[in-house]
Amino acid sequence: MRGQDAAHVGVVDFGGQGQPIVLLHGLMGRARTWWPVAQWLLPYGHVVGLDARGHGRAARTGPWTTEQFVEDVAALLRTFDEPAVLIGHSMGGLHAWATAATHSELVRAVVVEDMAPDQRGRTVETWRGYFESWPVPFQSLAHVREFFGSTGNYFAECVEEREDGYHLIADLEDLYEIAAEWGRREYWSFVDDVRCPLLVVEAGDTAMPPGQQAELAARVPKGRHVVVEGAGHVVHDDAPEAYRGAVEAFLSEVLGR
Repeated sequence: MRGQDAAHVGVVDFGGQGQPIVLLHGLMGRARTWWPVAQWLLPYGHVVGLDARGHGRAARTGPWTTEQFVEDVAALLRTFDEPAVLIGHSMGGLHAWATAATHSELVRAVVVEDMAPDQRGRTVETWRGYFESWPVPFQSLAHVREFFGSTGNYFAECVEEREDGYHLIADLEDLYEIAAEWGRREYWSFVDDVRCPLLVVEAGDTAMPPGQQAELAARVPKGRHVVVEGAGHVVHDDAPEAYRGAVEAFLSEVLGR
């Protein structure tokens, strides 16, 4: 990264050299949730995570549109001297393929983890009830890990300590607005404009509409699709070895390693 951009608020530099690899988190997450993945990515290049606006240390201002998130990603990519590999989970996967579609000169390859292009008709009300059932404030990080079980380490990165305990860093009302857009529009037009290599890693226990992730890969000329059986939505946390194997095989081919 050039000059002072490396210290940009909301950007986490995990280290490494060479090929830029940018990690994009999912809704309610933050860049630092990628730390375990970043460690094994270091031999492949310079690994950087980006807090999406409304998350982590990034700006808490809208607009909360996919186009705005994409422009935020593109602004980071312009600080590199060569096109980047984008690796995105869920919301981050959407932002990754949309960036590749609209800023092809900035993207060398894309990995999408468990995200579908068309979720129209879904509302945030189901999720609202779930989120608002959480025992917030959590009493400790151990409480966070116990409550979330297998994804406890992931969610421990998504909370901050306040005077009365631990709260989600992102604002729930902002998250509802971000997710509401996914229920109103489809994103196939972005998919159809992707020309770089693309890997889709689908959770075997996905909650995404059936068949869409396979179609997403099929509609990209250099796309491929992998299903990780038994894995939940956060595949890289739920089935880390299977996820790593799929991504490393893809990167080895794309980067000629």
